[in-house]
Amino acid sequence: MSEIQFLMIPNAPKPVAPYSHVVEVDGWAFITGQLATDPNDDSLPIPVGIEAQTHKVMDNLTRALRGIGLGLDRVVSVRIFLTNFERDYAVMNRIYEGYFAKNRLPARTTVGVTALARGGIVEIDMIARRP
Repeated sequence: MSEIQFLMIPNAPKPVAPYSHVVEVDGWAFITGQLATDPNDDSLPIPVGIEAQTHKVMDNLTRALRGIGLGLDRVVSVRIFLTNFERDYAVMNRIYEGYFAKNRLPARTTVGVTALARGGIVEIDMIARRP
């Protein structure tokens, strides 16, 4: 087993809790759940609505992946957390699927939760694998 790397990505959003952006070991990259926070100015409020938040979350995850030299094409598993599952599931799915090739959709779990940090309504984490 190779050494575990605990990585902070310079242009990724400021953590809202004590965690690393990415933990990598043996070619596996575990990308911490991202909210729709602004990576350039953490004091800004998160955007309103599931569409804007889903796009921002995916942008933040892409930043974390790029920070370790990977892209969304290397993602093998995703977990999605929604605070209003009934209202937001279909819209989030429509936006989410646009980030992946049709024949390369990661395994996925989506769950409804009671709350997320910073008042977010969607949070997504990922697992990726190096070639």
